[in-house]
Amino acid sequence: MPFPSPQSQNPQQRIEELKAAAREALEDVIASANKAGWGTREVHVALVEAAHSLENANSANPDTAGDPPSGDAVREQIGHGEQFD
Repeated sequence: MPFPSPQSQNPQQRIEELKAAAREALEDVIASANKAGWGTREVHVALVEAAHSLENANSANPDTAGDPPSGDAVREQIGHGEQFD
């Protein structure tokens, strides 16, 4: 489910918008899991643990999407069948 874009520049309002969108997404996940045979409590526990795991990973390496690419592209391709001039 794609999240809606923020409508406000106010930090507190943005959080409220995001919380509403996240709640809707989680309600959809819970409903889907219930249909598949998972209990609501099981899903809650799994979601909380998954959120903690993601939080820990982000603490170890924050904002990896914004990290610049690393390494030498040519060197990384050597041995993968590519040929360079």
